[in-house]
Amino acid sequence: MSIKILIIEDQKSLADMIALHLKEEGYHTELIHDSKLAISTLMRFKPDIIVTDLMFSGRAEFALISQIRQFSMVPMLIISNNNVLNIRIRALDDGADDFLCKPFSLRELNARIKALLRRSGRSIPTESQIITQKRKKVRVWVNDYRHSLLVDDREIEVTQIEFSIIKEMSCNPGKVFTRSELMDRIKGRDGAYLDRTIDVHISSLRKKIERDPKNPQHIRTVWGRGYKYEI
Repeated sequence: MSIKILIIEDQKSLADMIALHLKEEGYHTELIHDSKLAISTLMRFKPDIIVTDLMFSGRAEFALISQIRQFSMVPMLIISNNNVLNIRIRALDDGADDFLCKPFSLRELNARIKALLRRSGRSIPTESQIITQKRKKVRVWVNDYRHSLLVDDREIEVTQIEFSIIKEMSCNPGKVFTRSELMDRIKGRDGAYLDRTIDVHISSLRKKIERDPKNPQHIRTVWGRGYKYEI
């Protein structure tokens, strides 16, 4: 059974990046953007570790740490852009196990998580578990009504061009699209501009929906022809 990590972070782009990275490292993640959902999600998900921001809407929510400690002693890693010494000390005194200041590298985040897991006696994902997790396909839904993209039940921010591309490709799974065909289907844009950047948009989409963007399972390259989408 994989290690479960609960991520509480109101900055969606950062939260998605952390979740994607931890999935690639073999962890099972649950992501919420509202601290008010922390306790109910904690009781339902039963994580092995919590990674949570301290600042929500510009305010430090020390009460969140105390509330979590009333229900669980699960290791808790605080991430925050507030590097004031008193803030760090109070967070640790209130029950946090470690404190990581923004900006931080994903490698350091992973190292601190492993350290907390070792201290708590929990096992760390093996290399085979990581490889298996990377090979597992994500679930992708294009919500045309909300004009949004859902990846494993998480709403992902995409640009207008990225949404148009993934919508067109996902509606025609298996079909090979040339770059010209994708450009023809995206209206209201300068074709010459798109011709120079279509690969950039594909690369950006892969980073947002693939577990391993370098070895994509959904948006596949058909060499000499273009791209196709596989369910």
